[in-house]
Amino acid sequence: MAQNATIYKVELSVSDMDRHYYETHKLTVAKHPSETDERLMVRLLAYALNAHEHLELAKGLSTDDEPDIWQKSLSGEIDVWVSLGLPSEKIMRQSCSKAKQVIVYAYGGRTAEAWWDKVGNGLTRFDNLQVFRFPEPDTAALAKLASRAMKLQVNIQDGEVMVSAEDSAIYLTPIAWKGAA
Repeated sequence: MAQNATIYKVELSVSDMDRHYYETHKLTVAKHPSETDERLMVRLLAYALNAHEHLELAKGLSTDDEPDIWQKSLSGEIDVWVSLGLPSEKIMRQSCSKAKQVIVYAYGGRTAEAWWDKVGNGLTRFDNLQVFRFPEPDTAALAKLASRAMKLQVNIQDGEVMVSAEDSAIYLTPIAWKGAA
């Protein structure tokens, strides 16, 4: 018998001084049975980094042809495609042909570095692709903030991020492996 997703209620307050975006999002997040707390929190962090009124959590893990997060235009085109983890070069090429902007947030320490060494050169031609890495100690610390009912405050300034929940705060800086052209 298949396990059901675990539902998380999240109040995500985003103060992005870099983009002048200030909003609170009330999210209901389904955590896939195979998803770790670390991946869940990276997903919420990626949502905060790209927050927009039309940004949505997609099916992600449960389907190969959808990202983890996306933003569609009013006419249905995909404006922003956000993937987490270590997608294959083929999936990233396909994503770049489907969306105006593709952003990948890699995590996982040495595994992520080995992945980028393998796929990075094959993706240089995609001007609409950005790839960032989160250091492993930062994502491990984020995972400790996970709870079924969360109130997260995310402050972004000069590319640096502070995520706070109750009496804990995590500071991190996404490392750009491939920026927008």
